[in-house]
Amino acid sequence: MASLTNLFSELTIGNLTLKNRLTMAPLYLGYAGEGGTVSTLLLDHYRAMAQSGVAMVVVENATVDHPTGSGSSRTIRADTDDNLEGLAQLAATIKKEGPMACLQINHAGRFAGTPDPVAPSSVETFGAVPKALSKKEMEELVDKFAHAALRVKKTGFDMVELHGGTGYLLAQFVSPRTNKREDEYGGPLEHRQRFPLEVVATVKEVVGDYPVGYRFLADEWLPDGLKLDESTRFARALAATGIAYISVMGGTYESFFLPEIVERSKNKGYMVDLAEAIKKGVKVPIITAGRIDTGGVAEQVISSGQADLIGLARVLWTDPQWPEKVKQGRENEILHCDPACDTCTQLVMKGKPAFCVRWPHEKMRIWKDKFV
Repeated sequence: MASLTNLFSELTIGNLTLKNRLTMAPLYLGYAGEGGTVSTLLLDHYRAMAQSGVAMVVVENATVDHPTGSGSSRTIRADTDDNLEGLAQLAATIKKEGPMACLQINHAGRFAGTPDPVAPSSVETFGAVPKALSKKEMEELVDKFAHAALRVKKTGFDMVELHGGTGYLLAQFVSPRTNKREDEYGGPLEHRQRFPLEVVATVKEVVGDYPVGYRFLADEWLPDGLKLDESTRFARALAATGIAYISVMGGTYESFFLPEIVERSKNKGYMVDLAEAIKKGVKVPIITAGRIDTGGVAEQVISSGQADLIGLARVLWTDPQWPEKVKQGRENEILHCDPACDTCTQLVMKGKPAFCVRWPHEKMRIWKDKFV
């Protein structure tokens, strides 16, 4: 068995020590209750993820502004004190099993599941045109991000992550494709990055000595979208704020389903090159993801210095025992996500909770008995 010394070594983020270099990357599966409540299904899911052996679990996509900023009716809510008890239960469920607990907060912007989405500019989105945000509305959203982050801290999570990936609102401001503003928030990169940097600064001011991470869009994989020449500069500006880590990804809902991107996403470590490019310009810990489904690939990424942490999403969801099987040299027993299968994606797009067709029959039976 090849040495996995680096993969299972500790790493310090702020004043927290992660027991290894494996994290659960945020993955939306439609497990929250209608209206964004913390459901039994959500708790059971994250309990299983926390029991896997990863060092940190990042819970997906909690909205800072419902319904305007919610991606769907099953998006977790962090915009209201009414959900504090559920969020506290979620944080405790994860931490009881050993890993650090982090909650990602987000505003979906032009991709929100609402008839009246908002965005930096009125750029057509799948046949609809969002309303361009006024400066007053932008100020209100900065406050909403800050208050949501404070709720995350109060409910016992170890960290909060700002969602600047997947082409959501923070990324929409940075992108030359979606930000056509003519005020001080549009034009050159130094202006387009202003709003997300204001969000970071205000969140950090409100939460104090508390780790704030950032989900980072490095390349939209679109001809007129954000590319590495600008995103590397934005990463340096983020690092200067004292951000705890940068979790690097590529693509948006407008590029994920392009034939060439679908083919790319079938490759092992298909986003590692983006993480490596970002890491070269900053000293902040970098998380990479993208079908890193073998211990050898994960170890190579860490040992070569391409990234500091591995983010496992569908890899871990398909087989929560992945970390232990890798560590114990039992990789031949791992259940792998099939890159040709999109059952989970289709279920989520239909507003239904996702399941994996690769799960063992008994697990599938229990899941369907409880939740279908």
